[in-house]
Amino acid sequence: MTLFWIASVILVVFSCILVALPVLKQKANNDEALRDELNKAFYKDRLSELEEETEEGLVENQQDLIDDLKQSLLDDIPSEQQKAPESVISPMAVLIPSMLLVVGLSYAMYFKFGAQQDVQNWQEVTANLPALSKKLMSPQGAELSDDEMRDLTLALRTRLHYQPEDSTGWLLLGRIALANRDVDTAIGSMKKAYKLEPENTDVMLGYAQALMLSQDDVDQENARRILGNLVQQDYVDLRVFSLLAFDAFERQDFAAAIRYWGIMQQMIGPEDSRYEMLGRSIENAQKQLGQQVGTGKSVSVTIDLADQVVVDPNAVLIVSVHTADGAPMPVAAARYPIGTLPRTVVLDDGNSMIAERKLSSLDSLMVRARIDSDGNVATKDGDWFGESEAVKIGEPVEVMIDNQY
Repeated sequence: MTLFWIASVILVVFSCILVALPVLKQKANNDEALRDELNKAFYKDRLSELEEETEEGLVENQQDLIDDLKQSLLDDIPSEQQKAPESVISPMAVLIPSMLLVVGLSYAMYFKFGAQQDVQNWQEVTANLPALSKKLMSPQGAELSDDEMRDLTLALRTRLHYQPEDSTGWLLLGRIALANRDVDTAIGSMKKAYKLEPENTDVMLGYAQALMLSQDDVDQENARRILGNLVQQDYVDLRVFSLLAFDAFERQDFAAAIRYWGIMQQMIGPEDSRYEMLGRSIENAQKQLGQQVGTGKSVSVTIDLADQVVVDPNAVLIVSVHTADGAPMPVAAARYPIGTLPRTVVLDDGNSMIAERKLSSLDSLMVRARIDSDGNVATKDGDWFGESEAVKIGEPVEVMIDNQY
């Protein structure tokens, strides 16, 4: 703000100088001197004309005419008594009021039309950016008022104007735009953050979320590609599967939506308050598939560990459904993060290995569960496993992992 006032003073001083120059350089206006000069010029011209006329014989008494011309010149000179006193105006009498007018008018116009209050508010909001950001990122961030959200957006835009390489700022601006359903701003902000940090999982997830809201098929395909890359990482955020499930449901790929929501259930466990909500989403998708919930078209498997089993946190859980005779080739299978055990997983036709042979076609079945320690399903050395008894489809299944290859 100080810089602004310094600049304004410089401009006003420059304006005053422009006003002062004509006043200081003005010349005295002497009417009598000008009239004398004019009369002299007229007298000389008339003498020249009389000489020419005399030579041509047009004038007989040249001296009389010259005397008359001199008398006219003398008559045109005012007497001392007739001369009006010369009024002299001091330049400062004009200069000082003019400069005061320039200064007063300039600042009056600024205070009237210069949006001084808006500028001051903008600067206060910019200075308050750290506090607003901290409040947004805190657990109570959802309590930000609409005015605070607008202030935070303004402050972020100001900061990003001067620091365009701040990927965290672009990410935060994109999240605010997502909360406000401003799709264009969200995509633009997230895209800039993604260009700056293409390997950052938070940035990847935010960019995918923004692209999911676009009506452009290309944007949505890019979102699926990014989410596919996130799924392949060692740790997968729950929101990744949530976006995949939402996208699958919107595309009417209900089997895939059920599968993703099932994975989310396994990740959070039945103690989480969101578990039942995910169950309702699964039931809705099953209804869309024409399935009747609770008629035995899915298999609910509860998996637990024996006391002697030691689990590598980087291992994965593989659950497979087989025919009741224990045939090695599974009818359906699913792979989950190890998460917390015991847990319950649900397999359905979406987990079938062969489209022509669905899980729902079985009358009875058995389930095997294995903890894969190396990420390669073809190798089993050292892996812990367990299997259930044969049950009718639709009945709950329990598997205790207590054996080792």
